[in-house]
Amino acid sequence: MHVSHLSLTDFRSWPELELELGPGGTALVGQNGQGKTNLVEALGYVATLGSHRVATDAPLVRAGAERAVVRARIERDDRAMLVELELNPGKANRARINRAPVPRAREVLGILRTVLFAPEDLSLVRGDPSERRRFLDDLLVLRAPRMAGVRSDYERVLKQRNALLKTAFLARRTGGGDMRTLDVWDAHLATNGAQLLAARLELVDALRPLVATSYEQVSAGQGATALEYKSSLGEAAAGSRDRALLQAALLSELARVRPQEVERGVSLVGPHRDDLLLSLGDLPVKGYASHGESWSVALALRLASYALLRDDGQGGGGGEPVLVLDDVFAELDVGRRDRLAELVAGAEQVLVTAAVAADVPEALAGSRYDVHEGTVTRVR
Repeated sequence: MHVSHLSLTDFRSWPELELELGPGGTALVGQNGQGKTNLVEALGYVATLGSHRVATDAPLVRAGAERAVVRARIERDDRAMLVELELNPGKANRARINRAPVPRAREVLGILRTVLFAPEDLSLVRGDPSERRRFLDDLLVLRAPRMAGVRSDYERVLKQRNALLKTAFLARRTGGGDMRTLDVWDAHLATNGAQLLAARLELVDALRPLVATSYEQVSAGQGATALEYKSSLGEAAAGSRDRALLQAALLSELARVRPQEVERGVSLVGPHRDDLLLSLGDLPVKGYASHGESWSVALALRLASYALLRDDGQGGGGGEPVLVLDDVFAELDVGRRDRLAELVAGAEQVLVTAAVAADVPEALAGSRYDVHEGTVTRVR
């Protein structure tokens, strides 16, 4: 799989852009603030319907414009597919596949799959649990686009249930409140939560050996890393991947903690409270790992994601993902830089952004474009 053409209209800093791309390595070189990351961010949006930099679509639309349009032509298995996305902040986004409108934007998920390495990846190991939950859920959707619906349904139910808990909290202070509706939302939360939880547990099982191998490769064998899923269900989720058992466990735990939830006005049980625990040896990465070790773990997570998606593609699951390395080589020491370049050089398509050409390893140089003052110029 590779992207052969990217077209932008009023996306971020780009009023108009037409960019031809090809397989192999492509370097986008330019000083900070020239719009390099905006280009690869657009590709990431086609793959995930989200940005790795912001939580909403509004910042993606160029200042003064009402909407933004991203078009990408994806080549896979001797076929070309054109994906078009129209971003309309405050309104529903629109999507087309091969010029034909689709009912929902998420119909495009799965056509393009990307794995992005970026400086923000340090938040995977040093940031809040929400960063690691997002990493898992984004990867789930890349592997199985139907999970976007499960994720969306769970978030909708959680929002409704939290609103009801806040109402119940206020009602308790006045001696009123009807709690019967909460039972209905408990059932919805358990149903959707069990699907999301089981999928995450299965994903962590698949990632575990790949992360261990990738960390050994990136760090040149300096230590061993491990990951463990920490569920708000505790031991009830430790050994089970069965949806029905997890649903029953969620319902039971919701009933047990209901008094505390009503007292605090928030849902205390479910996948939204979970975390992915990362460790080096016997110690957690967060708070104990050095800067270099933290980078190695973050890179290992991305490399493992790439390996998993690549293996899925070889089994008929959508082709090899496109690799995007956004300004990461400037963050790495020479050893990690060379090892990362060697590990990804054989990918079908690798897009690299860098402030200076010297930051792009020779193994990934390939085609080169200079990005400067709103223009993209091919150098080689």
